[in-house]
Amino acid sequence: MQARTVTVVSHTRTEQVAPALTALMAAARAEGVTLRFDADETAKHGLSPGDGLVLDAPVSDDVELCVVFGGDGTILRALRRYAGTSVPVFAVNYGEIGFLATIDPDDDGENLADGMARAVAGDFETLTLPALALETPDGPHAAINDLAIHRRQGTRVAQLSYAVSGEEIGSVRCDGLVLATPAGSTGYNLANGGPVMAWGVHGFVVSFIAPHSLTARALVVAPDDTLVVTNQSREEPVMLATDGRPVDALGPGEALEVRFIADQGHLAQLPGTTFYERLRNKFGRLAF
Repeated sequence: MQARTVTVVSHTRTEQVAPALTALMAAARAEGVTLRFDADETAKHGLSPGDGLVLDAPVSDDVELCVVFGGDGTILRALRRYAGTSVPVFAVNYGEIGFLATIDPDDDGENLADGMARAVAGDFETLTLPALALETPDGPHAAINDLAIHRRQGTRVAQLSYAVSGEEIGSVRCDGLVLATPAGSTGYNLANGGPVMAWGVHGFVVSFIAPHSLTARALVVAPDDTLVVTNQSREEPVMLATDGRPVDALGPGEALEVRFIADQGHLAQLPGTTFYERLRNKFGRLAF
């Protein structure tokens, strides 16, 4: 694929990402690629009109690539924006872990220059990522990484039941539940002691936040099964957050349906990169 128009998304620390932006602009000029910046990105970087730049432009699906400078939160924002389209997201890590990032910047800039040249030339592989779809009173939402259902700070422990395809699995007193895709299994789910799911696995995992039980165990749900979570607390609502963003609440007695949807996000990665290599590099060798 030959990228001709590229959207740029970055986090707020503009001085940190300036070398990557400079490298991208140079690579785009050399390749004859147009870079699009929305109004926020234009103002944030203090950009002026120039050849190959489209400024103050609404974010559009009519691009070949989205280049992201930031951590996993910024990368997830781009993946959600382009979910359901064929636009891949090519990310440079400027966060703490950057598990979803395609490259990490180096001190001498060679990695950045090479990475940006490969991005605009289309020299990358694309991995499709699933999402979790949920309907709330606030409307539909999608999570590329995870959905967290948790009690509010200072309130009683939640009582949450969960059922799969109409069969109740259990009811647990806990601080909350995390439902994670394979891409999100190395985040909040991992911190809960849930299993790591390799990218490419079809299904999603349910793990518990501080369960008040010795028998609560994480569960991997099949991709065609619908999960229903019910707030069985008598008085307290629980909060819903997709990919770390608060989106709604689930009142006492209310239920939430969650479904697995394949091929929603498109993550660019350098040829030859594997999930297991990324796992080892980001988290170290696993110890048993």
